[in-house]
Amino acid sequence: MRLIGLVLALSLALAPLAAEAQQKGKVYRIGLLSIATVTYIDAFRQGLRDLGYVEGRTIVIEYREAQSYERLPELAKELVGLKPDIIVSAGGSLVARAVKAVTSTIPVVFLASDVVAGGLVASLSRPDGNLTGLEIVTTQLDAKRLEILKEALPTITKVALLWNPGAAAYNASNLADQRRGMEAAAQALGVRLGMLEARDRREIDTVFRTIQREDPGALLVGSDAIFTSGRQRIVELATQLRIPSMYGWREFVEVGGFMSYGTSCVPARVLRSDPGGEGDERAHP
Repeated sequence: MRLIGLVLALSLALAPLAAEAQQKGKVYRIGLLSIATVTYIDAFRQGLRDLGYVEGRTIVIEYREAQSYERLPELAKELVGLKPDIIVSAGGSLVARAVKAVTSTIPVVFLASDVVAGGLVASLSRPDGNLTGLEIVTTQLDAKRLEILKEALPTITKVALLWNPGAAAYNASNLADQRRGMEAAAQALGVRLGMLEARDRREIDTVFRTIQREDPGALLVGSDAIFTSGRQRIVELATQLRIPSMYGWREFVEVGGFMSYGTSCVPARVLRSDPGGEGDERAHP
């Protein structure tokens, strides 16, 4: 999978705007909606500058951060009300679905998973409608992450799985399927899976008090934007408890996490068209 797809999609969408902006001197508006603080917002801005879009002169970025799934519809509607020329959706398919629900005309560029099954686009080759972007593999790799964790720590018999039940209200069927798949994978590996819930960053400390009390052999952190934005605290607490943890994004390892396995999505690489941002990886400290 080439992650440059998202930037190409955004570049193609903005190309006509840039030409018109140069002719008329008009400032165009980009809406950016995320579930939580995205790690690549600075690189996103720099990438636009590298492409010739100057914030405050040729473009204005309207950034909205939901911090919970419940606020997504409200903020998506707010962004659409600003009449942006394009909306960028970051943080998963639920963010993109919130935008899709309130506009069928504004071009939307997403970074998400399960885009066909989740109803974002008709197909990968012919998305149709006003949405385009990049599909990434995240939660589908959780069973593989568990397998690698067991390979690295063959004596573990219980693994805590940190997940966000806040997404269940919006994608219950898919989450149920993922949970069944994880339980089947754990059974095949001879591991008991303990589900721990955190709906926002404030609940992370509570989860780790449970981990300290129950003392599982390892921790698997779900690929949720809330957890990614709170990765510094998660890694800090895991280190204090000396519990080996597996993550879905390399950013956790970069702040001291034990290991990660997943799609590489380093913004600088994406914006530079670096082929190193392709495929799966294992990252270690």
